[in-house]
Amino acid sequence: MDENPEFAAIEQARDLVIDSIAETMDLYGITRSVGILYGTMYMRDEMTLDEMREELQMSKPSMSTGVKKLQDLNVVKKTFHRGTRKHTFVAEKDFFTFFTNFFPPKWDREVQVNLSAIEQAQADLQSVLLAEEGNAELQEEARQLYDQLESSKAYYHWLKRLADSVQSGEIFKFIPIETDEKNA
Repeated sequence: MDENPEFAAIEQARDLVIDSIAETMDLYGITRSVGILYGTMYMRDEMTLDEMREELQMSKPSMSTGVKKLQDLNVVKKTFHRGTRKHTFVAEKDFFTFFTNFFPPKWDREVQVNLSAIEQAQADLQSVLLAEEGNAELQEEARQLYDQLESSKAYYHWLKRLADSVQSGEIFKFIPIETDEKNA
């Protein structure tokens, strides 16, 4: 039996978007399989783990791990329906909400890791800088590195403010969401 061409076109359109979502998420450190899972859920109203497993042909443990990762990123929510034992899961469909949930924690982590390393490195460099009988060339190298690290702090403080403004929604005062249909 020949497949309905309209149905095939709809499935092809879904698959194209799912694949692009997976590729984009891969750019930001989320495995492609978890990206495909999110994209599939994005295209549906809600899904159980069994439905995900059946549609994606992945093991139930892989599904559970992927869904847990997406829940940790706050882009998938578990739902409950009275009278049924199975939980369903719903993907965040508003990409602005996705953006505000997904990126700020990553940026906060970048700030925390790098500022901590800079502070430790600068403390280590201080011992070279304060050595009374130190090698002048090494002290100059330590001074240059210390100053370079000091100047990089401006970026991390800016990134922290960016993360905070995205998380709070304040960013949208400066870069408003356009809802004008002609921009679609």
